[in-house]
Amino acid sequence: MDPQIELLKNTGCRLLLVLPVVLASGCSNKIGPDYQTPETQVSPDWLESEDTRVSRKEGNFREWWRIFKDPVLNKLVETAYSQNLPLQVAAVRILGSRAELGIATGNLFPQQQGFEGQTEKISLPFLRDLGLGSGNSLWYTRVGVMSNWEIDIWGKYRRAIESADAQLMASIAEYDDILVTLTADVANTYILIRTLEKRLDIARHNVETQSESLRIAEAKFHGGTSTQRDVEQAKTVLAGTQATIPVLEAQLRQAKNTLCYLLGMPPDKLDQPLGSGAQFGQIPAPPVQVAVGIPADLLRRRPDVRRAEQSAAAQSARIGIAKAALYPAFSISGSFGFVSTNSQGHSLGDIFNWGQHFYRFGPSVQWNLFNYGQLTNQVRAQDARFQELALGYQNTVLKAQQEAESALIGFLKTQNSAQFLAESTAAAQRSLDLATLQYREGIADFTTVLTAEQDLLKQQDNFAQTLGSIATHLVGVYRALGGGWQIREGKDFVPEPILQAMGERTHWGDLLKPGAVSKTPPANLIRAPDW
Repeated sequence: MDPQIELLKNTGCRLLLVLPVVLASGCSNKIGPDYQTPETQVSPDWLESEDTRVSRKEGNFREWWRIFKDPVLNKLVETAYSQNLPLQVAAVRILGSRAELGIATGNLFPQQQGFEGQTEKISLPFLRDLGLGSGNSLWYTRVGVMSNWEIDIWGKYRRAIESADAQLMASIAEYDDILVTLTADVANTYILIRTLEKRLDIARHNVETQSESLRIAEAKFHGGTSTQRDVEQAKTVLAGTQATIPVLEAQLRQAKNTLCYLLGMPPDKLDQPLGSGAQFGQIPAPPVQVAVGIPADLLRRRPDVRRAEQSAAAQSARIGIAKAALYPAFSISGSFGFVSTNSQGHSLGDIFNWGQHFYRFGPSVQWNLFNYGQLTNQVRAQDARFQELALGYQNTVLKAQQEAESALIGFLKTQNSAQFLAESTAAAQRSLDLATLQYREGIADFTTVLTAEQDLLKQQDNFAQTLGSIATHLVGVYRALGGGWQIREGKDFVPEPILQAMGERTHWGDLLKPGAVSKTPPANLIRAPDW
């Protein structure tokens, strides 16, 4: 056997024996920092924990809106969950992140493969120098396959998988955060609609009362027992109250338009979804006590906190990717094929005879030593970005506590305010009844009646708005505590019609099947490709 061929075979065998060792050593090394959750400051308890209306028990955060015991609200939340378009956009973004993870996983395997083939015509002088013949030229043909595999010695590709895992978890947290906001927005908009309906009912009822006062003033004027001033004052108050009705009607229509958008439908009057009759103007009544758990629960329940942490983890892995570029990249490349020529009685048609085969196999090293600080500054830039996200995570934790405390104090203090407003509203009604009776009997002047009417309208309207604020503040409590996203557990992120359309348009393999998107990243970074 040709000594050169024997040497080539021996070298190839040695490399094949060394390759598993190299891969094993590479799997134990990862350049760059391992992610550690940034330290945060979390209050041990709520500021209002001594209030009997605050319970530290774990509440029903999965479907918190059911505490209002309003079937219309329950149905609206279900509709928004199934039809809201921004939520579906976030769901599709999860599939995109899952595909990006597949790209990162595929880089662990031979990165380049291909076919090569060429035909050359070699001229006469060159042939003579090689002693291959005396003709004018010969033809030379070569076909084969080639492959190149950069071994993940420094963990560059495994850091990329680590980063893609965290980015996928961040996209799921983003979906959950949108779902938390969606359920709260639907509830708040519904409460606003019912509050505006109640205020409209109050305004219309006061128009009836003030119209009756105007009739009395006109009757007394025509009877000669009062002046024209009483009539004009009555008209002034009545017209002022009537002017509030179109404003409230416009606000009501705008709130319904907002609700339609949240439900993923064009603007509609929503007569059927909202109901009518006894449900009109019925502001959802929240319970007196609220179960909030403990502040530390925010770190595991609030999606925006989880998203901030996963984004920081993804960026931490990118530091390792950038650092790996500072070290040499080891690759193994090889090719196999057939070659033929028409010299010395051979034919190009003999190309696929086994005796015409050739192969090449060997390592290569690429090391960008002279990068003029570019690679080092890439690492610095990635590190600065990580520090930015780490601080962002700490800020998100503080903001979560601030929002929860603010919503909680608002819920409690608005309840206190409602108690006083209930008393003032009842007193204002009694004052108007007495003033009207005294005016009819000539004991009091008409100004007393007008003042009482204005006070009653103001107190009733404030009371209605305060009842709506109590419910809104409670919604804010559950939004701040990260409730509502749990309703997607056990369900696919993307609705079936969208999955079907995507599957018909593009080959997604198994990524559209149930369970293809894991809610937690696998522990092992070495995985099979997603074909």
